[in-house]
Amino acid sequence: MEERLQKILSAAGACSRRRAEEWIRAGRVLVNGQPAVLGQKADPDRDMITLDGQPIGTGDGPPVYYLLHKPRGYVTTLSDEQGRASVADLIGDIPCRVWPVGRLDRDSEGLLLLTNDGALTHRLLHPAFRVEKQYHVWVTGPVERGLSILRGPITLDGQLLAPVEVEALPGAEERRACLDFLLRQGKKRQIRRMCAAAGLKVERLVRVREGSLRLEGLEPGKYRPLTDVEIQSLSSRWKQGANPERR
Repeated sequence: MEERLQKILSAAGACSRRRAEEWIRAGRVLVNGQPAVLGQKADPDRDMITLDGQPIGTGDGPPVYYLLHKPRGYVTTLSDEQGRASVADLIGDIPCRVWPVGRLDRDSEGLLLLTNDGALTHRLLHPAFRVEKQYHVWVTGPVERGLSILRGPITLDGQLLAPVEVEALPGAEERRACLDFLLRQGKKRQIRRMCAAAGLKVERLVRVREGSLRLEGLEPGKYRPLTDVEIQSLSSRWKQGANPERR
């Protein structure tokens, strides 16, 4: 159930409601990685709320990290008021509360990181760290013309997008192709909106890499804990804002 952030922070024992207002104004409170505003409401069971990078009301257990292959048809929330299938339905046997880092829309598939580490979540979602995300996108339409538009300056919501690397993977045809996208910036439904602006229709979209994490070998709907090497990469390379080279 949605409640005002001041009430949520107070109920969690973090501070008084008046102090919560001060912290929200100061930018110390984030909801799903975005700065909160006064009067905003959130659902602690659905939204990830952090104070100074630390999660609110999630317990004091040790940090855990999982990689999920989100299938098409699932929304990236822990609960859904419309009763739609959500990623929570896929991770019910994880022994502690975790939340998704970032989002994939309902029609998109692929790599989704799940954790209870609020500080890490803040780093990965903050645009200053420019974490690379790689996608394979199956499209139909004028491929060559579309690529020239995608590679040029594109404006969404009145803002010029950061440069995006796009190339056609082997097997591309005149009006059908799988495109490889590399983003260091993430706006809502950015790839789908870019393709629409380029006259291309997205048939399928899969996130195959985020930073040093790769999807390969994980079946749709399945998840696994991160390896020690992957966790080390999270805490070192991403903490410094560094990104692996594209391969």
